[in-house]
Amino acid sequence: MRTLSIILIFCFCISCNKNDSKTVEKLNSSEKIDKTGNNNKIKDDSPEIKIDQNEVMKEEDILFNGKFKRYFSLTEFVNVFGKADSIKLMSELEPCSYIFENEDGSKDIDDKYLYKDGSRYENNKEKVAVDEFRFTKNNFITYRGKKLNSSTTINDLKKLFPNAIKNIKTIDVHGEENLQVIQLREDENNVSDGHINMFMRSGKLYFIHWWFPC
Repeated sequence: MRTLSIILIFCFCISCNKNDSKTVEKLNSSEKIDKTGNNNKIKDDSPEIKIDQNEVMKEEDILFNGKFKRYFSLTEFVNVFGKADSIKLMSELEPCSYIFENEDGSKDIDDKYLYKDGSRYENNKEKVAVDEFRFTKNNFITYRGKKLNSSTTINDLKKLFPNAIKNIKTIDVHGEENLQVIQLREDENNVSDGHINMFMRSGKLYFIHWWFPC
């Protein structure tokens, strides 16, 4: 009888060891699955998009005086604006950057600034581009079908650029009084290092300027 009891106890221990071994194997297997699952997760390397960034103002969405985009020809400039009020060589003024830089980074010595009704345009041979556009006289732009001119108020701009207006600043502009300014990005992905400065005077739209670092 005592011998039978010893045999039963021995069999019970073997059974427990087998169950424990299976349990350990299941746990190890489960851990391996979890680890494998974690390692196979797709990593999101896309840039974080801040919802409170200042808005974008793309060149292709702007039309100057209802006639042309930012880049046009010298002939179109003369036909629309007439002759320039004054002309200056850019090499004499040594601006931080040129719109019409060559591919190797060099600049043409004959590049000019054309001034008309307070606005400034960059001229390279037969090409012209808006650098600084002032809302003097009847000058205006249309942005996505919305007309902006010297009567446009900060509240009007807030409807188009709420984040930028929220971050509005007041700065001392050379040759001017203190002006309020907002900055608008040039593209959605912030590829460009530049931005558009939109200036206000006495609560009304005054001029816009394309800024680019040196």
